[in-house]
Amino acid sequence: METIRNQLTYDEKKFFYRLSNYLDTQLYYFGSVQRGDYFPSSSDIDVDIFTDNENNTIIKLMNFLNVEKSEFKRFVWKLNNNNDKLAYGYKLMYRNAEENFCVEFSIYNEKYKNHILYEHNAKKDIPIHATILLIIIKFLYYKLNIIPSDWYTGSKKFILSTLIFKKDDHFVVIDPK
Repeated sequence: METIRNQLTYDEKKFFYRLSNYLDTQLYYFGSVQRGDYFPSSSDIDVDIFTDNENNTIIKLMNFLNVEKSEFKRFVWKLNNNNDKLAYGYKLMYRNAEENFCVEFSIYNEKYKNHILYEHNAKKDIPIHATILLIIIKFLYYKLNIIPSDWYTGSKKFILSTLIFKKDDHFVVIDPK
């Protein structure tokens, strides 16, 4: 998952290379960028970052991306494939307006790495019927703009869980207050 199955633009590659060097850590890609349903310039690029010090990594990301700490959301994820183990982390949705791409960063403690990568790999190679349905849904949403975002999100969740006989992912954002 350190390499990407789909082709990124030169500017996207340069951005991730610089970020990886700045953080001095490997970036792990998952989601549609690793499958056949990736839509360049529309789909977000999902990236996991594993660290021994989440706060330090968040500060570095704030500096590199020029974002505020309030944009990071603390969450808990009930992992499906490990006796319902809980994993805690932070999410940041980042839009690079200059290069027209969006990244969803997930920052985890290193202790969750093997469990998280296992979960993401479980949805990397999906059946062709699920891939085709995802492409249709994304085309209707991204290119034709004829379905609302809640319908799009619900359809994606259904395809990536029930339709391919996988458990649905359960994330809960933890209020930082």
